[in-house]
Amino acid sequence: MGIQGMELCAVAVVILLFIAVLKQFGILEPISAEDSSDPDVELPTARHPPEGLEQLLARTKFTKSELQSLYRGFKNECPSGLVDEETFTLIYSRFFPRGDASSYAHFLFDAFDADRNGALCFQDFAVGLSVLLRGTEQQKLRWTFDLYDVNKDGCISKEDMLEIMKSIYAMMGQPAAGHSAPAQHVELFFQKMDRNGDGVVTFEEFLAACQEDKDIMSSMQIFHSVL
Repeated sequence: MGIQGMELCAVAVVILLFIAVLKQFGILEPISAEDSSDPDVELPTARHPPEGLEQLLARTKFTKSELQSLYRGFKNECPSGLVDEETFTLIYSRFFPRGDASSYAHFLFDAFDADRNGALCFQDFAVGLSVLLRGTEQQKLRWTFDLYDVNKDGCISKEDMLEIMKSIYAMMGQPAAGHSAPAQHVELFFQKMDRNGDGVVTFEEFLAACQEDKDIMSSMQIFHSVL
C-alpha cells in the first residue's frame, strides 16, 4: 500500500483495536432492554465521578441510553473511575504479542487524555469515542492529526511522524532500527502533505490532502457501524 491511506489505514486499524480494548473493559457492550428501560436513571457515582449526564449529552453525539450503557460497563471494570496508562498499555499489548505496542499505546493514550492528567476518565472515553464514531469527517481527521502531532505544537514535523512510524513498526514486530522503511514512509507522507515545502504539515494542509484522497476518506467510514 502506498502513501494513499497507509498511515490513515494504520490509524483506523489501531483505533478499531482500541475499540476492542474498550470491549475488554466492558465499556462497549450492546445496549440491552434493561439499559434503556428506565430513562430517568442517572450516571452512578465513582471515586472519580464523571460529568453529569446532561453535560455529556451536550458534549457528545450519544443518546442518553447509550451513555448510561457505556458508563455501566466502564464502572464495572474501572470502579475508581480512572484508567492509568500502565493498565491501558498492558491491555492494548495483548493484541500484539509479537511486537512492542508500548510506544503506540502511549500516543493513543495521550490522544484520549484530553486534560493531560495521566489518566483516562469516563468523559475522556465518551468524548473521544463520540468524535471517532459519530463525528464529521473533519473532526475525525482533526483527531488523527492531533495523534500525529506528538509534541502538541500544532503541526506535524518529520520527527513527530518518524516517532509514529517507528512505533507502528515496533507494534507489528518489525523493529525499525537498522532499516530505512519508517523514514521512507515519512518522506512519502511529507511529499503528499507538506504543500508549501516548509518542513512541517499544518492541519489545513493535512485536511486538504486527505479530502482529495478517496482512499483516505473511505477509511473514515469504518467507524460508522461500531456502536
